[in-house]
Amino acid sequence: MITEEMIARINALYHKSKKEGLTDEELAEQAHLRRAYVNSIREGLRSNLDTIKIQEPDGTLIDVKKRHEEKMKKLAERSADFMGESENDTKRS
Repeated sequence: MITEEMIARINALYHKSKKEGLTDEELAEQAHLRRAYVNSIREGLRSNLDTIKIQEPDGTLIDVKKRHEEKMKKLAERSADFMGESENDTKRS
């Protein structure tokens, strides 16, 4: 979880980097804080998306998370099939 203090520190390090530069320790801290911030945003977005339902014209509700998982599974299967075909083509040559 990102706190206001962490955001303030990210901003302070940014401004300091523009004015005078950062030490190696400060660069590492800045990278760590930015990574934590981005991860926090991703987690929040993912949790919001996981709760979204789409209503079809016929009134049925579709769970976005379930739909995405099914789509990724089909994509992985197609990719595996394609890779299998490529290997067979290579063996035939």
